[in-house]
Amino acid sequence: MNELNGLFRKRLGIPENEILTFEKLDNILVKTARTIPFENLNIISNETSAITKESLISKILMKNEGGLCYQLNPLLYFFLVENGFNAVLVRGEVYNYATKDWSKLGRTHVTILLQHKGQTYLVDTGFGGNLPLKPVPLNGETASSVNGEFRVRATETDYGDYILEMKLKYKDTDWKIGYAFDTKRPLKDLSELNEVQEIIVQHKESRFNKIPLMTQLTSDGNVTLTDTSFTQWIHGKSSKEQIDKDKFKELAKQHFGFQEL
Repeated sequence: MNELNGLFRKRLGIPENEILTFEKLDNILVKTARTIPFENLNIISNETSAITKESLISKILMKNEGGLCYQLNPLLYFFLVENGFNAVLVRGEVYNYATKDWSKLGRTHVTILLQHKGQTYLVDTGFGGNLPLKPVPLNGETASSVNGEFRVRATETDYGDYILEMKLKYKDTDWKIGYAFDTKRPLKDLSELNEVQEIIVQHKESRFNKIPLMTQLTSDGNVTLTDTSFTQWIHGKSSKEQIDKDKFKELAKQHFGFQEL
């Protein structure tokens, strides 16, 4: 067993000898979402590095950190491919509900398309608290999980030929757009991930280069931490508290596993 496969299994608590099937992907996606945080701390601390397979192993599996979509989904992609799945990485454009328009960053969301028995599925572990937690078929069927309902529809936009729609549990009453993505333009190599990272790090409209942000799903909801607030969703009820720098470090350790900040 190679390094990435072994370390990924160790972090998630998957036995080394367990054969992974399509039917087990739901469990893998839940474990990933509850174990590896969606976070931007290396951007805020100005400690980003070029995206390579080795750098992802080091950051997420050896240092036990998290990452953003262009780090989390490529790592999961490598893990899936090494376990016999047929997958590719694609890029997408996130919808901004504050402006009622697509984001100004371009195609900076990175996600996974997986083939299984003649059907294509969207697999995503890098969309913050909006994770389907299971493969979503591209045929329009709804996939339901503890996090809500999700579907993919064939819709032509300037950013691709499909869109992910979602109704988050406890939060949404109507379907809303998550992002558009392009099935016809799979990533050719990892250099595209560095292009995405550069935009996220430098663009003035990027929401990830301004304040520290961490979010992670839990067994009964999710938690979100910034440098000024801590929000918990537990069984559909939210609570939010204002915090200071010391409390931030304490909560980062307690809920997200960051030992030193």
